[in-house]
Amino acid sequence: MSTTNHLPDLQDHLSDPLFQARNHPLRASLSYEMHARKLPHFSAPARILQFVMVMDEWHAEQSIALLNARFPVAAEAASSSDRYRSIRVGDLGVCWERHTEFITYTFIAEGQSAALFDLAPFGEALRWIAEIPGEIIRSSNVCLIKEEMPSQEDVAHSFSLDDLVISDVADGNARIYSDFRLHEDGFGRLLILDKGLVGGEPSQLVQRLQELGNYRKLALLGLPVAQQATPVLTELERRLTDITEEISQPDANVDTVLGKLTGLSTELAQIAMRTHYRMSATRAYASICFDRIRRLSVASVRGYGSLDDFTERRLLPAMRTCDAFSQRLDDLAQRVNWTSALLRTQVDTALARRNRDLLASMDRRTALQLRLQHTVEGLSVVAVSYYCLGLWHYMKEALGSSGTSVPHWIDLLLIPAVVVLVWLGISQLKKVKRPSGH
Repeated sequence: MSTTNHLPDLQDHLSDPLFQARNHPLRASLSYEMHARKLPHFSAPARILQFVMVMDEWHAEQSIALLNARFPVAAEAASSSDRYRSIRVGDLGVCWERHTEFITYTFIAEGQSAALFDLAPFGEALRWIAEIPGEIIRSSNVCLIKEEMPSQEDVAHSFSLDDLVISDVADGNARIYSDFRLHEDGFGRLLILDKGLVGGEPSQLVQRLQELGNYRKLALLGLPVAQQATPVLTELERRLTDITEEISQPDANVDTVLGKLTGLSTELAQIAMRTHYRMSATRAYASICFDRIRRLSVASVRGYGSLDDFTERRLLPAMRTCDAFSQRLDDLAQRVNWTSALLRTQVDTALARRNRDLLASMDRRTALQLRLQHTVEGLSVVAVSYYCLGLWHYMKEALGSSGTSVPHWIDLLLIPAVVVLVWLGISQLKKVKRPSGH
């Protein structure tokens, strides 16, 4: 029997609820993620309007609710992760994509307009964007044309000729024009001339160019953060130098130095917490920018600045500034650790010296107590012997009163005998008490 005869049985087996229950919880969402994040296919001529809005989690949820209310069809297009939607509203294509810290809204109007960068096809979209929460970090007006080269008059009217960038992209199948300026209408402008794009290449090209511009702008968010924190970092470095010099002084107050070092470490930790995410995001965004430049296959046009040169001249200095700031932050944290270790070593050394002096003092006191104990023991032998001989003296007088005479040689023998017996008795008591003392 052929394998194809088993195909219906296999499909029934795969659709069985028990088999479906074995799916990983993220299988469907990850599969959707691989096919999302792309613009729908369109071809020249077309107009594309895109807004990049920075917002927090609460504003993002509010924008989703507003999207569902404004475009009910959007709720039907929602994915399980709720991060990307692409719908059609009248003559406009609407794409919504949610990223970690920003959301992009893209509106696509196909067809020829009366003039380059005409906003008339997006009137309704502009009114809706005005209601969206969040802050606009970038807004761009893209004009995709498929005809002969734009006239010098149109280019001069649309762009600043002093900053005009013209480059061939997509292996020479398209040419882009832009001055990367914010114009009076509040938009940046990008003119794309289709010189032979086929299939889905127009939408792919627009998406890559927009991602390059978006991530370039977001990468630059780290620059003012680094610039604002750099003077503070310089001040902390100066204070750390002063603390290190103070530690080297023989008469340094450890408690005072420790308080200064603790305060400096706290301020440094606060700076690190405030800037770490921004610096990490800047590096990630810049990496994406350079990847998009590579994929665009940019070729320069003689007499004009090129896209890759513009991106590198604007982005690389900012990246180096952020990298230098991050490196200084890490170096300062390492120096604080070294200074803390040095101070800890000094404190440990001082404690060891103090413990040594204390032990020496205890040894001296113990030796003194031992000598005093020996003296007391000797005096005890004398005192007890004297007491015993005194008792013998009373007994001898009593015997003499009763008529019994005691020879004097007994006194001579009794004195050393009593002393020896008392000494032996006290020594025996010491031996009995010593085990209980241990």
